Parts: sequence; C-alpha cells; structure tokens
Amino acid sequence: MRTRPGSPGEASGPPAAGLPPPAERGATVIPDRVVARIARQAARTAQSRRAAVPPDRGGPTAPSASAAVGPGSVRLHLALDLPYPTDIPHACERIQQDVAERVAQLTGLRVGEVLLTVRRLVTSADGSRGRVR
Repeated sequence: MRTRPGSPGEASGPPAAGLPPPAERGATVIPDRVVARIARQAARTAQSRRAAVPPDRGGPTAPSASAAVGPGSVRLHLALDLPYPTDIPHACERIQQDVAERVAQLTGLRVGEVLLTVRRLVTSADGSRGRVR
C-alpha cells in the first residue's frame, strides 16, 4: 500500500526547522509524590510475589513509600510488613531490586538507593484474627 505525502502512514522526517535541539527544549520533571506512588505500587507487587504476602489494598500490610528526586536519579524509602517466618535479608534484597527496576523502567530515573524498613513481622494468625478493641 502506498501513502500520499502528508498522510498519517508516512514518516514525519526531520524535525521542523527552527526548533532547538532536544536537550535544549526543556526537561520532564516527575514530582516526588508521583515517584513515591509508583514505588508504593511496585513494593506492593514485590511484597506479594517475593514475600508471599497477599496484596491487601489499604490493609495493615500495605507498604508506604517516599521519594527524593534529584537531577536524573531518585532515592526511595519503603516501609512494609513481612510474613513470619521468612528469610528477611533475602526477601528485602529481592524487594529492593524489584522496586528499583520497576521505578527505573517507568520513570526513566536512575534509582540510587532503596532504603527498606520492615515495620513488623506478620503471622498467619494476625491476618485472620482481626483487631481487638
């Protein structure tokens, strides 16, 4: 099939004359809170996959995240629960790697550091018992 000049199927060719080079046109800025939200979702996914914690939206096992975005890189701080018993160092390392890869993939930022805090260890009885007042 042949396309006519200017039709949607035709390649657009070189950029229009008069535009500055891409590096001089500006920058895309991703706010800290957006990167933190991406990290929180990535941590929830990694937590359920790597630590066998079911993804409970908004429940006591939901991870929290904060981000500090710098020029081209980001530092993340995550806090989450892990099941008991578990190999804590191994689970934490895998979660950190998964979150760093996913955040880098979605934002294009280099993840310099992922600090992970384990809030508590959850036994299977904790999830079924509920809260007692």
